[in-house]
Amino acid sequence: MNTSQNGPEPAGENTVNSFIMVDGASAMIDFLTDVFGATETFEARSPDMFAADGSLIHAEVRIGSSLIMLADRKADWPFTPALTQVYVDDAEQTLRRAVARGSTVVTEVSPFYGGYDIARFQDPWHNLWWLFSPAADAAASSQEWDEATWEVPSEPDAVYTTLLEAMHNLKDPAAG
Repeated sequence: MNTSQNGPEPAGENTVNSFIMVDGASAMIDFLTDVFGATETFEARSPDMFAADGSLIHAEVRIGSSLIMLADRKADWPFTPALTQVYVDDAEQTLRRAVARGSTVVTEVSPFYGGYDIARFQDPWHNLWWLFSPAADAAASSQEWDEATWEVPSEPDAVYTTLLEAMHNLKDPAAG
C-alpha cells in the first residue's frame, strides 16, 4: 500500500472526497468539465455490468486538487443532493458557464468574509454549489471573522436568505 507521509490515503490523493449520485452521470461529467474545467479519470469509468441501461456505477473527475466520484442513481435510491463548495478564480464567469448549461442562480456574486466573494447555483440535477473566489472588491470582502466583535445584522442578507429559500425548495428532479 502506497500511503502518504501524513495519513492513510495514497500519495497524491485527498483525505476526503465527495460522491454524487445523479440521473445521468455521463451528462454530469460533461457539465463539470464545461463549468469547472474538470478532467475525467477515464480508467475509473465503470459501467454497471448488471444493469442493461448502460448506467455508470462509478466515475471520477478532478476539479483542481479535488476528486469527485459520480454514479447513476438507481430507480429505488432516494434523491440525495450534493452540497459542494468550490474555490474558483472567477465566480462570475463560473456562474455564467453553469447557467449556460441549465443551472439556476441561487445567490448572485456577493461580498463575503476573508477577502472572498460567494455565489451559489443549483445544477440541472438539483445539487447546490457554493462558489468562492478572490473578492473583486477587496474592501467589501476583507472583513475577517472575529466572534468577539461580530455584530448580528438587523436584517438577513441575500447570502443568508437565498440559501434558506433554495434549501426549502429543494426537490427531487425526477418528481417533476
